[in-house]
Amino acid sequence: MFDHFSETALLGTLIFLVWEILAVGTIVNIVMKSRSAAGAWGWSMAVLALPFIAVPLYWVLGRQQFKGYVERMREAREVHERAFRDLTETLSPHFAVLEGDEKRYAGVLEKLSDRRFTKKNEVCLLIDGEQTFDAIFEAIEAATDYILVQFFIVKDDELGNRFRERLEAKSRAGVRVYFIYDEIGSRQLSRRYVRSMQKAGVEIHDFHSTQGPSNRFQINFRNHRKIVVVDGKIGFVGGHNVGDEYLGKSKRFGRWRDTHVKLAGPSVLSLQMVFLGDYYWAAREIPPLHWTTVTPADGSGCGGGDSIVLTLPTGPVESIEGGTIFFLNAITRARHRIWIASPYFVTDESIRSALQMVALRGVDVRIMIPEKPDKIIPWLATFSFLAEMEAAGVRMYRYQAGFLHQKVLVVDEVLSSVGTANLDNRSMRLNFEVNAVVLCPDFAKQVAAMLEVDFSQSREVGAADYQSRSWWFRVAVRLARLTSPIM
Repeated sequence: MFDHFSETALLGTLIFLVWEILAVGTIVNIVMKSRSAAGAWGWSMAVLALPFIAVPLYWVLGRQQFKGYVERMREAREVHERAFRDLTETLSPHFAVLEGDEKRYAGVLEKLSDRRFTKKNEVCLLIDGEQTFDAIFEAIEAATDYILVQFFIVKDDELGNRFRERLEAKSRAGVRVYFIYDEIGSRQLSRRYVRSMQKAGVEIHDFHSTQGPSNRFQINFRNHRKIVVVDGKIGFVGGHNVGDEYLGKSKRFGRWRDTHVKLAGPSVLSLQMVFLGDYYWAAREIPPLHWTTVTPADGSGCGGGDSIVLTLPTGPVESIEGGTIFFLNAITRARHRIWIASPYFVTDESIRSALQMVALRGVDVRIMIPEKPDKIIPWLATFSFLAEMEAAGVRMYRYQAGFLHQKVLVVDEVLSSVGTANLDNRSMRLNFEVNAVVLCPDFAKQVAAMLEVDFSQSREVGAADYQSRSWWFRVAVRLARLTSPIM
């Protein structure tokens, strides 16, 4: 009995020592590779306090850079050099020359993305699900050659099946359909749904973040992009996924407030290239597509055909945090107005300080977030920032007329953006995102008018909204804030 006890004690000691070594090695990795001091402190303290829980969590959730994507894109450029050259030759006559205010507001984004703003685009604002999917379905019906589809969430429900049936019908009619979905966001998507598309000839793939032997636990990254491109002529990007709730049919949320845009013109080819990068990662091939742009002829469409547009992809593949730079650039360039709508407000100190700085110099800074939460921890964490925002003059609003999911901003009367990036650390550091950044006074006016309606259906909140809560609620808020650097 004594020998058995000694063996058990020895085994326990060995396990403890091995785990301590793993914990020390993990902390070294955290310190050397974390992009932010807050993130490094957060993970290090978690490992010290709860090593048996935090060590495996870090190696699954704490990774800061998506491995292999840059190398695969380099490979794609080598294998498909002609397609990339054709794209550059096609777009170069349509590159916009940014001068004056346009360069001031958006010049940094071209260097950030290694892409150029293009001129002569039509941009149509699509408010909520009915407008968005009516426009997408209309474009799908008109497709003659190919359809590119990418969504974070696809559901096997009424809208999801309407979407599937249309794509299958076009595929059977000879139109090529290429489809990517995020395997984590669409984890509830049935195999029946996927097999049905495959049987109809649709080339459907999950994004497959965990490709490669060193990426087996690379599951904390999300491909959060939502893209539809038809024949290289019409493109869509914005906040909607494919599911009944995006049409306002959720019993939990009721109305779903979201925004998409429809693009026509040279910017569609740039959006097409964003899709193809992800498709190459997922399928290791680039399908033959059109690289000849169609410029709006008479300016009679949405936006008058005179918008300057950049389709801006960001993601966890570069040493620069593109999502953070995108928001910092928009905030710091504002002269008298920046309005942002996002379902989450869980940012690092740089974003909050920038918002405070421009508010202190008199800029009208408004942030609109939901009243109803879909994710409890980010919703709680937001309460902890209300006092510091209010003290600097940043106005915070909670949307009352349903669930707010749009990702929209407008700066002064020049720059606006509609896309997939939220005002949170995940969109800035861990997600693959894409935004349509538009330089057009008329379109900025449309976006501002849309947001004014949303603000009228919101209530302004501040420090009292946190301080009036119970002690237990405030404790939960502070604990939720601690997770924000690694959320």
